[in-house]
Amino acid sequence: MDVATYLAAVPETRREALVRLRALCLEELTGFEERIAYGMPVYVRAGGTDGEIAWANQKQYISFYLLRTDVRDAFADRLAAHDMGKACLRFRNPAKVDFDLLRDLLRATARAGRGEAC
Repeated sequence: MDVATYLAAVPETRREALVRLRALCLEELTGFEERIAYGMPVYVRAGGTDGEIAWANQKQYISFYLLRTDVRDAFADRLAAHDMGKACLRFRNPAKVDFDLLRDLLRATARAGRGEAC
């Protein structure tokens, strides 16, 4: 499966938000490869093996996985206002996805250089 196939299978009510999220990832994560792993889109730094960013359509929400602890720590104040698990930022309403925050997280991940993914 590729990401286009993944998106084609997403319910229409969430597809627009996920297409926008993918475009944002492709724009901001230069030097990363887009793959499907664990059944979802994952972004791996070129030459790396570990995903640093991933996203998925879940039953109840859109998930954005921020797999870099250093970036999560740097954005702790902004993430505190959201539904955030250990590495998973959840948006129950596709119309309320915070694309400004996601852009900032993607930029910080791209700038961070190689590091530990959780």
